[in-house]
Amino acid sequence: MSWHDLVFLGGSLLTVVALLPTLRDLDARIPLATSVPKFALAVIYTGTFYSLGMTFSAIGLLGTAVMWSLVVRYRSPTGRYLPTDQSEPPIDGATVAEPSQRLGTDGDRL
Repeated sequence: MSWHDLVFLGGSLLTVVALLPTLRDLDARIPLATSVPKFALAVIYTGTFYSLGMTFSAIGLLGTAVMWSLVVRYRSPTGRYLPTDQSEPPIDGATVAEPSQRLGTDGDRL
């Protein structure tokens, strides 16, 4: 095991921890155009690091791939578990902001 292996493991674990709030937030909606490529890259990098003998890096990236797969399944705009106050997702995956959530005071959005 080299120090490089530990650096990549640390980065992967940081990604796993960073994705936890997204998975816990029932209102989070991450576009599939973001989450699917991140999942695919994590899977590809897992195989690449494993083939290079960097087992710890591969394990870390496998964890990252699992987290992104959960984001794909549960936090996409058409995700499986929607908030209890929403019977179905918006058609385009966007939400309309309440007046109190809009940016700016003169009605202009930033």
